Amino acid sequence: MALEEIRLNKYLSEMGVCSRREADRLIEAGKVLVDGRKASAGMKVTAAQLVICDGKPVGGQAAEEASGGRKRADRGSDAERPAAVRPKPVLLAVNKPRGVVCTTSRKDRAMNIVELVHYPERVYPVGRLDKDSEGLIFMTNQGDLVNRIMRGSGGHEKEYVVVVNKPLTADFIREMEAGIWLGELNVKTKPCRAWITGKREFHIVLTQGLNRQIRRMCGALGYQVQSLTRIRIMNVRLGRLKSGTFRKVTDEEYEGLLSMLESAEEAYEEER
Repeated sequence: MALEEIRLNKYLSEMGVCSRREADRLIEAGKVLVDGRKASAGMKVTAAQLVICDGKPVGGQAAEEASGGRKRADRGSDAERPAAVRPKPVLLAVNKPRGVVCTTSRKDRAMNIVELVHYPERVYPVGRLDKDSEGLIFMTNQGDLVNRIMRGSGGHEKEYVVVVNKPLTADFIREMEAGIWLGELNVKTKPCRAWITGKREFHIVLTQGLNRQIRRMCGALGYQVQSLTRIRIMNVRLGRLKSGTFRKVTDEEYEGLLSMLESAEEAYEEER
């Protein structure tokens, strides 16, 4: 009986290597091999094939191959071959310091978040915080969870504390909440919630994640962001987690997160 085929980017995601988007980038860069040959975009694999990503074996079958197991020709049928073992789910809450990047690309010489966390298992960031921003970001080995959180239709809340270069006004908050036209992106931001918490400090809750969105919104109103910290993603809060450290998301937080995702997905389906 033949093993089920799965798209390579999904396979890498489910095996905790990286997100599907990052998998596509690695495949395009020629860093993924399947049975010794460079992978191609959109190709499918089975759990019995030897997959090497960025020089490292993926899954139980690949690990067996890499550690000197019998050659594929000696194994017999696909049904007799061991399927790849999915890693135990991991979800971390990380307090990213300023200056650390959230991409695994080597274009930026700054430390990336994977190097910072140095977790004993493969984990990767859910979304991004730009290099000059800090605060809460998830890291996981669950590709499906990444896709569910990142899906634009979800409208998942993220809360930030922002300090700007001059005193805030009620008009500034009102305009931020109503949405700002960002000419460079040719888009108007979605309505949001914002409130003043200091002379030059305010909180803002977004349900979208445009590139450098808060900085662009402030800039459009004549303000410059001096510091930007994300303190909440959905039901998970940064709390007193020290900069540069991480913790495992609690069972209660995880269950709440899944419940919110399911509710958002159900609401989206009903609207379609």
